[in-house]
Amino acid sequence: MPRSALTGTRIRERRTMIGMRQADLARLAGISPSYLNLIEHNRRRIGGKLLVELARNLGVEASALTEGAGAALIETLREAAAGHGEAEADLPRLEEFAGRFPGWAGLIAERHRRVRELERTVEMLTDRMTHDPFLSASLHEVISAVTAIRSTAAILADTEDIDPDWQRRFHRNLSDDSRRLAEGAQALVAYLDEGTEDPGVQSSPQEEVEAFLRARDWHMPELERSLPPDPARIVAEARELTSGPARELALAHLKRYRRDAELMPLQRFSEAARGAALDPGALAQAFGVDPGAAFRRLAALPEDRAGGSVGLVACDGSGTLTFRKPVEGFSLPRFGAACPLWPLYQALSRPMAPVRAVVELGGATPQRFLTYAICQPVLAAGFDGPQVLEAAMLILPEGTVALPRMAAQPVGTSCRICPRRGCVARREPSILADGF
Repeated sequence: MPRSALTGTRIRERRTMIGMRQADLARLAGISPSYLNLIEHNRRRIGGKLLVELARNLGVEASALTEGAGAALIETLREAAAGHGEAEADLPRLEEFAGRFPGWAGLIAERHRRVRELERTVEMLTDRMTHDPFLSASLHEVISAVTAIRSTAAILADTEDIDPDWQRRFHRNLSDDSRRLAEGAQALVAYLDEGTEDPGVQSSPQEEVEAFLRARDWHMPELERSLPPDPARIVAEARELTSGPARELALAHLKRYRRDAELMPLQRFSEAARGAALDPGALAQAFGVDPGAAFRRLAALPEDRAGGSVGLVACDGSGTLTFRKPVEGFSLPRFGAACPLWPLYQALSRPMAPVRAVVELGGATPQRFLTYAICQPVLAAGFDGPQVLEAAMLILPEGTVALPRMAAQPVGTSCRICPRRGCVARREPSILADGF
């Protein structure tokens, strides 16, 4: 049912809600009750002065009667209905439902958002339990302590005539292993509690740097000036950078950021980016830089200058992710390996060959993204040194750019939390029972 055809329904619902009789509203609006009845049953179109008069007497804005439920609410309800046969059959009446029962509609939308949040938390924790090196080492320490205590206790329980000297040694071992178990368990619980309260807790230098950049929306306005401050001073003042390795990584990132800003000044680059529809190849050619620099510069643009969100992920020659700037709907794994079907890894296998692809992430409501990827050599040790490769993938959501007409490549985040069944690149079973 089109939105305009629901105006009468909204008038009737509003009138009923405030306890006004149909005859009274018709008298105040200067029309007959029979004509108002036709309007309320969507049998007469309404607009102009009459609509304004009815809205005034109902105590609402005219737009509330014509537009109905917000687009965001409708879209969330549509997502909640995805995959449910009976609910999908009623999608044509979704606007009517939201308009007639806004409270229930809001509750369903809020519950759906909460379920999505919990699903993401479960995915993150599962990924963490599977791949987190600190967690793995801590669990190993706890199991080792428990095994030692059990062995010592078994010896004491099963040996009746044990030498007093050896008995004292076993008791001392029990005391030491018990203390080690208590300390290990306490550290493990504290670590898990931190992760529960803040899923973004940093456990590596790379994550400290990403937290530092995330707090600044990945943009450093002070480095855009003609006379910028020393990057070392910015790093020294950053509270997110608590370790020496993190400060070293951050300093290298800021120095490269400054070089990119000098080659691609913010105002000129943002105007060119909008004109080129965020095409990194065209921008690299226009500014005389390599595509990787254009990737980084686009990812550093504020959303208002880029026209939307821009994501970026980079890896080294081993495939290990070395930089992660996510976008809504395209999760990047915190631990473990990413999806091998990403264009990022296709580019890694073909250095200097650019890759452009539309990818689709699986889920209840699949989302599509335009991606650009390229792998470039890094001459860190000159021509005589070993070949070091760095690959990067730019991620542009469908709402940020118009997607080209090409077949979408199904991808996931990582095998452990990817719902796609029958994937030829799957390494391990997914924890998600329902496939797409």
